[in-house]
Amino acid sequence: MRRLLLFDIDGTLVSGGPAKRAFETAMVETYGTIGDVAAVSFAGKTDPQIARELLTSVGFDRAAVDAGLAELWERYVTHLEAGLGDRPMRVLPGVLELLDALAEVEGVGLGLLTGNIARGAELKLGSAGLWDRFRIGGFGSDHEERNELPRVAMERAQAHWGVEIVAAEAVVIGDTPRDVGCGRAGGMRTLAVATGTFLAAELADAGADHVLEDLSATLDVVTLLTA
Repeated sequence: MRRLLLFDIDGTLVSGGPAKRAFETAMVETYGTIGDVAAVSFAGKTDPQIARELLTSVGFDRAAVDAGLAELWERYVTHLEAGLGDRPMRVLPGVLELLDALAEVEGVGLGLLTGNIARGAELKLGSAGLWDRFRIGGFGSDHEERNELPRVAMERAQAHWGVEIVAAEAVVIGDTPRDVGCGRAGGMRTLAVATGTFLAAELADAGADHVLEDLSATLDVVTLLTA
């Protein structure tokens, strides 16, 4: 394998689902509040970072946040799993066709690079029939800082495939400036898609190597990712 492709989840591969409600319910059950939602953007951040910023916004210190995190994630995945039965994630345009095409390309490995905690990622993608498409990943449960996740994913990829992988041969695919930023911080190329809440122009301004409206032009996307 010479090329590692690392996909974000929400807004890149899938959308919709009950995750926000599950998270808010778990926050209230664990900490008694969801924090100041209006003051905190969720886009491109890790789950632990979002929880910490929300709680800090209403006066929680680091120790108080840390003390409840294990319980928070346990409650969150319980509510998420229950909610996905009625509201599975929706696969975004072109994703299935792209993953099918990439699976046929020799020398390409598919992984995840996401702010979701690992179990949350598994549940979301599992509800859409996508979890088994990816062999490795870097997750929000690995590190609170998103820019640390490329390193985690690289280490897992090398251990899984048993070959050396260099950052310059990896591509991060995401839908937010933070996806672009973490890829660049890890020395990787980036492909941004405007299928989330950010416009193509905003993703270009963030420094993405390539920007697309979506992933539906399968052959063109394969070429960009594997050339």
